[in-house]
Amino acid sequence: MSAAPPSARPAARLPRRLLQLYAGLALYGASSALLVRAGLGLGPWDVFHQGLAEHTGWTIGTVSVAVGALVLLLWWPLRQRPGLGTVSNVFAVGLTMDATLAAVPDVHGTPARAAVLAAGVVLNGAATGLYISAAFGPGPRDGLMTGLHRRTGRSVRLVRTGIELTVLAAGFLLGGGVGPGTVAYALAIGPLAQFFLRVFAPRGAAGRAQPSPLRRTSSTARPSSSVRPAGPSGTPSASARAR
Repeated sequence: MSAAPPSARPAARLPRRLLQLYAGLALYGASSALLVRAGLGLGPWDVFHQGLAEHTGWTIGTVSVAVGALVLLLWWPLRQRPGLGTVSNVFAVGLTMDATLAAVPDVHGTPARAAVLAAGVVLNGAATGLYISAAFGPGPRDGLMTGLHRRTGRSVRLVRTGIELTVLAAGFLLGGGVGPGTVAYALAIGPLAQFFLRVFAPRGAAGRAQPSPLRRTSSTARPSSSVRPAGPSGTPSASARAR
């Protein structure tokens, strides 16, 4: 039996990629909600979202959608082009986050909260690997990072650190939750996202994993290999935070 022609392979993989994209974004929102329920601290962007939610009366998911849309507007002067994954990220992460918060009750007791925190961080890493490997475009926050990197010539690490420290400080001043979970997330999300990018990388005809979108980016514009999420995170960035 002859193999499918190369031109047919991307179309044949499209349903799987779409499933992977939306499963990853939904999981990103749900795992972010678990971090909120753990109450031990959030990732930088969600600290910012939670702080804004405290002052606007909106849900944290609604704030996430609004911030994602505003960040997407910043792509225009940076000449970034959004993809299906970019636009989907704006809405899917926030909506899933609110739905999960409505379904999952508050967690009490330090052991239970630590367990929910650990589950949220690991699932967030898995979500990042899922939606980035689908290769439908970065989340709005990761695109802001890579756009600033290209326009300024600064390293991705420096640009990313500057953005995340800025939103973390702003979120903290607004009353967002900063704690040991914030540190745990910062230390664990990169290695977890990198691991799950390899797990969910598309397979070639020989059954071997193809280079992830993250790895392909690093070969052409080396500093963008640090992309992740959130991020809704990511990007979900290898943070991507699908955020």
